[in-house]
Amino acid sequence: MSTAEERGSGGVVITGEEWERLVSAALVGTDRRPVPGLLGKAAAHTAGTRAGQRLHRGEPLPIASPEEQPLVPRAAGERAARILGGEHPRLLPEWLEAAAARGYRLPSKLIPSVLDQGARDRSLRPPIGVLAGARGRWLASLNPSWAYLLEEASAHLPATGSGPPGTVGSPPPGGPPAGGASPDAGDPLAGGTALDAGGPPAGGVSPAGGGSPGMGGGPAVEGTGGPGEPGMGGGDGEGPDDVSVPTHPLWEFGTRGDRLSYLRSLRTADPVGARALLLRSWDEESPEDRAAFVHVLAEGLSMADEPFLEAALDDRRREVRGQAADLLTRLPDSRLGRRMAERAARCLRLAGDRLVAEPPASCDAAMERDGVRARAPGGTGPRSWWLQQIVAHTPLGFWTGHFGRTAKQIVALNNGDWSREVRLGWERAAVLQNDATWARALFAVEPLTDLLAVLPPGERADKAAELVRDQPVDGQLIMMLGGVPAPWGAALAKAVLEKILDTVERQPWNLGELVRLAGERVDPAFHPIAARLSLEPPVQEVAATLRFRSDMLAELEAGA
Repeated sequence: MSTAEERGSGGVVITGEEWERLVSAALVGTDRRPVPGLLGKAAAHTAGTRAGQRLHRGEPLPIASPEEQPLVPRAAGERAARILGGEHPRLLPEWLEAAAARGYRLPSKLIPSVLDQGARDRSLRPPIGVLAGARGRWLASLNPSWAYLLEEASAHLPATGSGPPGTVGSPPPGGPPAGGASPDAGDPLAGGTALDAGGPPAGGVSPAGGGSPGMGGGPAVEGTGGPGEPGMGGGDGEGPDDVSVPTHPLWEFGTRGDRLSYLRSLRTADPVGARALLLRSWDEESPEDRAAFVHVLAEGLSMADEPFLEAALDDRRREVRGQAADLLTRLPDSRLGRRMAERAARCLRLAGDRLVAEPPASCDAAMERDGVRARAPGGTGPRSWWLQQIVAHTPLGFWTGHFGRTAKQIVALNNGDWSREVRLGWERAAVLQNDATWARALFAVEPLTDLLAVLPPGERADKAAELVRDQPVDGQLIMMLGGVPAPWGAALAKAVLEKILDTVERQPWNLGELVRLAGERVDPAFHPIAARLSLEPPVQEVAATLRFRSDMLAELEAGA
């Protein structure tokens, strides 16, 4: 019915003019403009408007594709429901990762709750993409809040790439295979490289600029006008026309996550083939996909990738240029590495036992092309920002060759007024270039989690255990331990449990996060040892969490 025909409480007709008066009174307040029964009339109007709407003919929803993945074992599904219900909620990421690695799918009953978790936490989305199955993707197509799932990989691809390109992964979702299982089949809960230490090679550092043939005194590279052109196959002389790359349904028709997962697997098995596959479709890829795909070249990175990455510095997308610059930094003989080394030599010089810094006066177009961002973040001066980025993108081997000293000796030098910027640049470079020697020297000065992650696993655990023994329980220690991935081995587990016992009598209020971290990161096989160590409640809490994780992983393994 029309607005003029709507009736208020008691059958009184509310005309359009009367409705305007009600709105006006509500805005200015009934103290200034009294209207008897204002809320009742407004409620009647709203109900009448809804009831008076014409119904439209609905369309039946599409049917979810048949499921292809096995359902998680019943016990594992029940434990997931307990976690989602609030029992050890911080263990949800570990459960999702473990279940996805085994190729399971979620019970239908849990899919909405898990999709809600992924909507709030991006880090959970990759395993959810595998676990949601066909029904989860069907639900995601109907709810904008869950649409992220449609971009995630739908299959867990092995990281080892053991088969030929045409055999990696599985067909994309959408078309069910012959004999596919129904969505509810078997568902018990349904319905309810470190760099070499040498300096730049003979021939010196090339002029800043880049992209032109013959940069850096090396041989001219044909086809460096942009990715996708002939000759961009790399320094091995192989271009995209020289490598036969079979097509695969995941690459041709899969989601962005499917394609990224397939490219990673192919890169592990066949680096040249993966690069050729990427070159073949580069010009048709979206800017977002180019930024994601170029990072895949970090696996098996070599000088064969240098021409492609050098040309990617001219990409319109800043993220693509940044990824390419980061990877080229790991190649000391790359043209970018040589250009950055030349800039670094102008910015830092050795005067006795002291480093003298002279940051660049401006950020020119050549620097921006090489990944130096002109605009500094808030609170940072522009020259300070430019110096930090130049140092971060200079091959670390340049410094040892240029100064004739070891990494440890260089880090110990007095850097004067610009010491913070230089140190931050070296720390970033050690992480980008995965250089354990420099990470070790820098960690001794400032124990950062990012540097710890560069060290070999055994040394990383020993360094972390040493810090746990020597430092009090504070925010810095918790932050450092938060960056040490699970599972923690015996040395670190022992140090953390002893620290808990040492602190429980003096500062029991300060143990909460350390106890939770220990329960989540220590190898769950140590739960009997932790239970016997002490009857103190914090230690028993760690033991109980470890036992929960041990049972959780055993349940998932039982059906694998």
